[in-house]
Amino acid sequence: MTTEARGVTKRFGDRVALRDVSFSVGEGELLAVIGPNGAGKTTLLSILAGILRPDEGEVSRPPEEIGWVPQQPAVYSKLTVRENLRLFARLEKVADPDAVVARMLEQTGLADRADDELGTLSGGNRQRVNIAVGLLADPPVLLLDEPSSSLDPRQRERLWEFVDGLAREHGTSVVFTTHNVAEAERWADRVLVLADGEVLFTGAPQALHRDAKRTGVDFETAFVRFLRAQGH
Repeated sequence: MTTEARGVTKRFGDRVALRDVSFSVGEGELLAVIGPNGAGKTTLLSILAGILRPDEGEVSRPPEEIGWVPQQPAVYSKLTVRENLRLFARLEKVADPDAVVARMLEQTGLADRADDELGTLSGGNRQRVNIAVGLLADPPVLLLDEPSSSLDPRQRERLWEFVDGLAREHGTSVVFTTHNVAEAERWADRVLVLADGEVLFTGAPQALHRDAKRTGVDFETAFVRFLRAQGH
């Protein structure tokens, strides 16, 4: 089932953070939202998650069908992995918290670390727990705000392999923001380029990169050139 945002506009006083943003993400699709600082990326995800209300427009799914993983983890370092998941499962009011926790430990590959304090885990495993919290209610859509920003290259690779598996094997629709546009090129099925709250491009990464490849530049350079050509 496709998830859609239609004509989403958000203002903060006189500043327009998002202006008439529309897009869709399909079942099992990875959509990267990229753009310069202040483009409106986190605001857009916050509206999709139901944390902020748009001033205009709508989202096709209710918040309870969308999992939200903010950039700053909301988990507790002094609790074990299992205790964190059980706590948030109860807050989510899932029908059988213990069964859901067991499923998430297996799905995230953290069953052998279930009784370890979160603070003792690597950054990559802590981020897996953070994502597991967003998946406790088994949402069809998962939102990730800069999920790999604090991870080293090996941890990033493992994280994205896990996220890719959610989409390919479980059919989860994933919308993520990133400043690492190479991640968007490698892992996303489509990219949505935001600048000053407006959608400048949506499509496959290869479409944004195609013309630039003829001149031998990489995706990041092509992205910067695209923004400049659009006046950003």
